Amino acid sequence: MAALNEPESAGGGKHKVISVRDLSPSAYVLRLDRRTLVFDAGQYIHVGPLPGLDRREYSVYSSPDADYLEILVKEIPVGAVSPRLRRLEAGEDVDVEGPFGFFRIEPAQARHPLLFIATGTGISPFHCFVQSRDDLNYRLVHGVRGPEEAYDHGDFSPERLTRCYSRSEEGDLHGRVTDWLRGADIPAGTMAYLCGNCDMIYEAYDILGERGIPADRIHAEVYF
Repeated sequence: MAALNEPESAGGGKHKVISVRDLSPSAYVLRLDRRTLVFDAGQYIHVGPLPGLDRREYSVYSSPDADYLEILVKEIPVGAVSPRLRRLEAGEDVDVEGPFGFFRIEPAQARHPLLFIATGTGISPFHCFVQSRDDLNYRLVHGVRGPEEAYDHGDFSPERLTRCYSRSEEGDLHGRVTDWLRGADIPAGTMAYLCGNCDMIYEAYDILGERGIPADRIHAEVYF
């Protein structure tokens, strides 16, 4: 996964693996010791196995208040990093650099209704947002193929979650997040946050504009 934001600050060092928790055949949560790393909810870090120089960018999945550090990883079978991270054992080291990025909720923005639109593992920063604050007035719309990719949906308030399943009728909408967005009732003053693949983000931008949401109220993190 790669996030398109200019780095704001950088640190680095070795962090020990605490656990690897499988969420699906193709996705898992890697938990690391926190050490002294400080970050804001919504930022991302570079993570890579040791020894080696390969790193990838992952939005932090866990709360800034947790005493551990988590990332949600989609395994790419032919990838240089994600399969190796999944095979790590507790106590092994990984290389971490960061945090980076500006995909955050500022205090003034938190006073507005918040619309979180995610596809796939793009749910990561929203999981971090919600774990870090219990006072957010949010609606999370998560688009995946089916319930097997409902990554920790139980960590979100059921009344604030809309599940869009493109290949299953078990969700709240059989379709894509952009299908939901076209017919949704969007409250006045909404701040929209988009995280996922670039095609979704481009389309969502257009739809939100057509729905009267100005560009300065739309924030995006693009995952390839």
